[in-house]
Amino acid sequence: MLGTLINAGAVIIGCIIGLLIHSRLPKNIIKIVFQGIGLFILFLGIQMADKTNNFLIMIFSIVLGSIIGELIDIDKLVNIFSEWLKKKVKSKNDNFSDGFTTAFILFCLGSMTILGAFEEGLGGAPNLLLAKSLMDGFSAIALSASLGIGVIFSVIPLLIYQGGLTLFAASLQDFFTDIIINELTAVGGLLMIGLSMNILEIKKIKILNMIPSLIIVVILAYLFL
Repeated sequence: MLGTLINAGAVIIGCIIGLLIHSRLPKNIIKIVFQGIGLFILFLGIQMADKTNNFLIMIFSIVLGSIIGELIDIDKLVNIFSEWLKKKVKSKNDNFSDGFTTAFILFCLGSMTILGAFEEGLGGAPNLLLAKSLMDGFSAIALSASLGIGVIFSVIPLLIYQGGLTLFAASLQDFFTDIIINELTAVGGLLMIGLSMNILEIKKIKILNMIPSLIIVVILAYLFL
């Protein structure tokens, strides 16, 4: 768990720096930083989505996962949770929920999360997670500078998801083959592309309602690839 704890610490430190910067930046600078983040997430999403070796698996995963997510309305549930957090910390930031969800997707959906958790969980040095910590720390500075304090609370799902993978790495290693990890990363990349569209104000997409696609793709890849 050391790698995940360091990762969470890097995000927290990055957020603190970003919040200190935020108070000193004019709105036009914050806006263009936000747009820059959107472009970076778009680029990262395209790179990740390109890892797929089966477009049918990707399409069915997104469609079925989105239907399930919409029926459950995960977006609404997460917004309720983030609003509860917002009240608890007495934040007046209008972008609290956006910061929380954007950071969660960015920090948790990459292949480095899975591979790094496996590396440490199987007894190796957490080299991948340390590299990820550096990347996430700088990303946290930019995100919190533009979206505010909501970003810092993304460490909660980060600790649960990444930490859980680390703890159960030994039992999950044989299940998560390279093929499954690639397909999972590719669908995660599609979600990041959708997230970038939200950030760039191209189209409002309920990305959280597509999260079940990450479960569906693992099942389909396991059964058919």
